[in-house]
Amino acid sequence: MSHAAGYPRKILGASIFLLTALASLPGCSHYSGVENLTGPEPKTTEYDVIEGLVYTPENWPQTLTGDLYLPQQNGPSPVVLMVHGGGWNSRSPADMVWIAEELAGHGFAVFNIAYRFAPEYTFPAQLHDLQVARQWLATNGSRYGLDTQRVSGFGFSSGAHLIALLAVVASSDSDLNQPYGGANTQLQAVVAGGTPADLTRFNSGKLLFQFLGANKQQIPETYRIASPITHITPQTPPFFLFHGGMDSLVPFSQAESFHQALLQKGVDSGLLKLNLRGHITSFLTGSNAVEQGLKFLARQQMPEASQ
Repeated sequence: MSHAAGYPRKILGASIFLLTALASLPGCSHYSGVENLTGPEPKTTEYDVIEGLVYTPENWPQTLTGDLYLPQQNGPSPVVLMVHGGGWNSRSPADMVWIAEELAGHGFAVFNIAYRFAPEYTFPAQLHDLQVARQWLATNGSRYGLDTQRVSGFGFSSGAHLIALLAVVASSDSDLNQPYGGANTQLQAVVAGGTPADLTRFNSGKLLFQFLGANKQQIPETYRIASPITHITPQTPPFFLFHGGMDSLVPFSQAESFHQALLQKGVDSGLLKLNLRGHITSFLTGSNAVEQGLKFLARQQMPEASQ
């Protein structure tokens, strides 16, 4: 099925009007280092969607699928591995469709995936899922006209945590690269929104207890190694972070600390603060963040578009 570029018309029904009005208020965004990391917006294109591609091996504990968005253009397409949020225990790739459509409509192939949920599966099961998905792209990309040397990531909330963790671990010598990580799981760039980057700074609430299997006092080292901020190296790929300034679920300080930790390691990082937005509203009214993230990915993965 072919699709035209642009945001879908049915995202939130009638309530989207009020949320969009909030997003358009003056002074609703604050940029930190973003301008130097973004390029011009790529040209629009139509795209096709292949739904329900199984990316997990036959012996995987749970069969997992992803939807592959394929731009109609000449030559191999850069790829975005996309991961939804939901507290590591719910939601689906359907949440990310509007973003996948926008990226695909501007020349990016997108693999929008499902992953295993807590509490049935605890960390690092979800990281293993992403590592296997990235391996699948490396192995099968040429079949679908993908440029497997230009693969980036995009996630929100727990999905941002997972895609950020995938990226930083692959750029490090962490034991989390075993047995499914390594060179074939590296990303070229990451867009992450509402990212829980340092799990050691949270209390042991229900979501983290389910995800990690115990409270922080019982397994402090697990909380540390499950945190993307722990694994940053000079080889970590560039990051574009966006975060609600009034986020009470994942405080904005998480984004600030992660941004500064990346910069301290010499990693390119941009941070977009969405003022007057909480955790959910920073996603629902995140068209500006997605636009900036698109331009960031274009500069990282489509250098010819920036010339």
